[in-house]
Amino acid sequence: MAEFEKGQDVLGRYINVNGLSLYVRDAGAGDGEKDPVLLLHGFPDTGDLWRFQVPFLVERGYRTIVPDLRGRGLSDKPADVQDYRMSKLVSDVSGLLDALHVQRVHLVGHDFGAALAWVCAAALPDRIRTLTVLSVGAPSTGELPSLEALQKAWYRILFVFPGNVAERLVAEHDWYLFRQLTGSSPDADKYLENMKDPDALTAGLNWYRAITPVDKLVSVSSREFEVKAPTLGVFSSGDVALSEEAMKSSQKVVKAPWRYEKMEGIGHWIPLENPNGFNQLLAEFLNP
Repeated sequence: MAEFEKGQDVLGRYINVNGLSLYVRDAGAGDGEKDPVLLLHGFPDTGDLWRFQVPFLVERGYRTIVPDLRGRGLSDKPADVQDYRMSKLVSDVSGLLDALHVQRVHLVGHDFGAALAWVCAAALPDRIRTLTVLSVGAPSTGELPSLEALQKAWYRILFVFPGNVAERLVAEHDWYLFRQLTGSSPDADKYLENMKDPDALTAGLNWYRAITPVDKLVSVSSREFEVKAPTLGVFSSGDVALSEEAMKSSQKVVKAPWRYEKMEGIGHWIPLENPNGFNQLLAEFLNP
């Protein structure tokens, strides 16, 4: 049982999607008028990332759906890099909604889950009621990355090294590089324990190795990449891995109401480091 299910009314079950078994936490019946909330985690998290948001949303009448994305947590971990292409991850999202007989959701994503959420919002516009993205800006704004963004991207360059080079370097010297990347997270010790499973580490890094240009994923040029759902972008002042400018410039691709919020005094893991503050922002956005 996943940690945040203990003592909560959360149904954890395995659902077959695109030939894989995905572990999904399903909580709350919903009040019949509110669309469910689908929450997508990043790396090296699992669905446990959202343990403070689920009870908060359920108490306010929302059904919440929280998968371990392919390659993470209790879900299947295919070995081929191509199994982690963004197009397959988007297909997992639509397939999961089909399996649960859910037509439309409020979509929330953090880190790599935010990158996936952006693409889902562009590729599946009829299924996304609102979009909330944490830390990661839109993948296709038509702008070159800033110097700050390039400097902060060193770990993503490391991750795409093939032939287990990245796995070896990340684990060297008692996981020094990995600890540098995750040290500010309240779940840092949990990440380290999970990553000692070689299959879990490789699967997580394969997310980055399999990234392809977004314009190929949605069959449009970068100038035509657009999000038609009302969107909330959230960034944190202490994020050492990502650029605020990338999030702020995302407004250019949102063809609907856009709201930007910067949370001060916390690092990259917004849902864990300031759950109360983020929960209030989310509640205000979902039910203005």
